[in-house]
Amino acid sequence: MTVSAAKTSEQLNPAKDTEESPPIGAEHQQGQKSSGRALKGIETDLGPPMEKDYSKTLRKAEVPAGPELSRARVKPTELILFTTQLSVMLDSGVVLSDALDAIAESASLRKSGTFKTTIMDVAEKVKSGDNFSKALATYPKIFSVMFISMVKASEASGKMAEMLNVLSGYLDFESETRKRIKGAMTYPFIMALMAVAATGTLMFFVMPRFMGIYEARGAALPKLTQVLVSFSKILGNFRIMTGIVTTAIFGFVGLYYWAGTLSGRMVIDFIKIRTPVVGTMFVDTVVTRSMRIMATMVNTGVSLLDSIEVMQGSCQNYYFQRLWIAVDQKIRDGYQLSESILISPGGELIAPGIIQMLRAGEKSGKLGEVCDKISVFYEKKLEASIRSVMALIEPVMITIMGTIIGTIAIALLLPVFRISSVIAH
Repeated sequence: MTVSAAKTSEQLNPAKDTEESPPIGAEHQQGQKSSGRALKGIETDLGPPMEKDYSKTLRKAEVPAGPELSRARVKPTELILFTTQLSVMLDSGVVLSDALDAIAESASLRKSGTFKTTIMDVAEKVKSGDNFSKALATYPKIFSVMFISMVKASEASGKMAEMLNVLSGYLDFESETRKRIKGAMTYPFIMALMAVAATGTLMFFVMPRFMGIYEARGAALPKLTQVLVSFSKILGNFRIMTGIVTTAIFGFVGLYYWAGTLSGRMVIDFIKIRTPVVGTMFVDTVVTRSMRIMATMVNTGVSLLDSIEVMQGSCQNYYFQRLWIAVDQKIRDGYQLSESILISPGGELIAPGIIQMLRAGEKSGKLGEVCDKISVFYEKKLEASIRSVMALIEPVMITIMGTIIGTIAIALLLPVFRISSVIAH
């Protein structure tokens, strides 16, 4: 009896017809099941627990899609728009992969071909079975450690739409804060440029004329003017300036690499948080970010330990990282959050009032709501800190520029006062 080709194929491959394609959202469900285990692998292997560098969190095992895309950057407004659109679409019931395809094809993203290509690549990775957070980690220059960590946590809790909505608001707040700082720095920057222009004019055009008059008469310039003349000669000497510029370049490069070491980070971060007025702004920034993250993640069902791990990755300051690492360990040892902060190194960075509020939230079972109130309060405090720093910069710049230009003006006026006696001789 003759057997048909189709039947033969069925007998040789009995499992072929019984296999079913995974549902469109399977990769999203798979990410929710596996991300709980993956979230435990956030720590890096750069040394003892107190010396971990969380700037490389979640990136260790990733293979970038390409050297150009892996180093690609996008504007903050594009990232905020992407996060908002994705949150709305997921909240509406759209599957993750379909939402990414729709966003990639949207007209608003066509202005940035790099970002469109990035989103399309992320969508392909998600369709192939990768977790969304793992796909995002391929592009560390676009998606920060905090962004990826919060997405990973949302995969574990199953509330990605809500987490992305809060993340969008946070990114928008960060962007507005940077804009305010840049706007406030515009006036001092213009003042500095004008001071440099005025100084250069006095040094290279006015000063040589007085030098010519005094040299022609054989008279000696005043001491302050002689110092200024010597300085102007150094600036006009090509060989000396080449050496100075070369030394400065090597010095900046060395400082840059030193800042990437543990000792460099410790020194620089200590200066950031301990400098009067400016240090308050840095501390308020980190506390605001940490409390907002904790409020978001606790309210969406993420465990406290997982929330603290995300906070570790979001902090760029060594001493706050050390604090949250120690708090994490104390909580695992059985302490409450408020107690862990009190007995951990760096606990003095958290105001006593915050610790009292956290203790009250733990007793009432409303830790997420308390953290949300703390973040709102510290947002206002951060705005006040920024205004204080900006108000301080203006008089400091005026004082510095006034001292420099005033010294040069006096050095130029001294020969003017004596010019009549010099000409008479």
